[in-house]
Amino acid sequence: MHDDSSFLPLGAAAHVGAPGTHQADALFDLEELGAHPFSTGVPDPVVDEIAAALRRADPRGERFAAVFRATFDQLYDGQHTGRYCWDQLYKTEKTHFGTLIEINLRREFGDVLHDGELLDYKVRGHDVDCKFSQRSGGWMLPPEAIGHVILACTASDQAGTWSVGVVRARPETCRLSVNRDGKTALTPAGVAGIVWLHQDAELPPNVLLRVDPAVVTGIFAFPTGQQRVNELFRRVTNRRIGRNTVATVAEQDDYMKRVRANGGARSTLQAEGIVITGGDYVAHRAIARALGAEVPQPGEFVSIRVVPALPTDAAPTAEIEGSLWRQARTGEAAVTAAPTLPAARRDVAAARLDDLLIPLL
Repeated sequence: MHDDSSFLPLGAAAHVGAPGTHQADALFDLEELGAHPFSTGVPDPVVDEIAAALRRADPRGERFAAVFRATFDQLYDGQHTGRYCWDQLYKTEKTHFGTLIEINLRREFGDVLHDGELLDYKVRGHDVDCKFSQRSGGWMLPPEAIGHVILACTASDQAGTWSVGVVRARPETCRLSVNRDGKTALTPAGVAGIVWLHQDAELPPNVLLRVDPAVVTGIFAFPTGQQRVNELFRRVTNRRIGRNTVATVAEQDDYMKRVRANGGARSTLQAEGIVITGGDYVAHRAIARALGAEVPQPGEFVSIRVVPALPTDAAPTAEIEGSLWRQARTGEAAVTAAPTLPAARRDVAAARLDDLLIPLL
């Protein structure tokens, strides 16, 4: 049943679509609405309740960030297309992002987001509509969403950021004009009223957008998937590389095989003084941290050029296979093959606990 506590009367919204009304005319007659009990600046307990529930479910934003990353990757379908950026998508695919993010958030946050009746979700009994836009303030709101709470989402793979906030689409903080579908948007005052759960947070990296385009071109110039993966880890060192990037470069079903030892990039690049640390291995994460390198997260890799170190070296060092190693300096050639990294795994929860505790030691 619809919960009226999360809904505000539309008042003059009934004018939309009336005979003789042009679609560019005002969506709301503010004079008819008069003084509204939920004017800008007045606390909204429902918005606060919904925001608090989502914060409890994902205090560090890791779940939201993973969903945005996965949704971009889902659209790119790099394993089969070789695509890795927004501009490579068709217009219809870009439009589909909003639907995918709504579905994927529902799947990830099933403990908080439940199927809605009038709108996309129910959160603690209140209707919530999920809206996505590439830019803040660009959310298009249909007439049925006015007066309700909006889960406002933005993300940019190019900028490497994402944001999620909660706001009520009050009639007095929505624009007067509508588009051909009868949809409107928040005014600047409406955007200013968003309760941000996370704003401009870091998106898990799409490394192909962060390196020199000439490097990317060089990687994709190789004819086989194995050669491209080798070149990826050879040219893009000390950066977090996600599994989907490996799949995009390999364009093969068995793309993870291209990273492993026994014929994969790990064994090929070991001879060149490069180790490939994996975020699913706690020992690898500890080694990357000890070397002062980027630390891979679960599902990621970081390749690192290493050389033997002396006990007197000022640079960060790590003990591997009983010997000390450090990162190679820029332009420093490998003098010997890299060591073999340990292969013992631990679960993701243990790895995250290590991330929290190690800086405190």
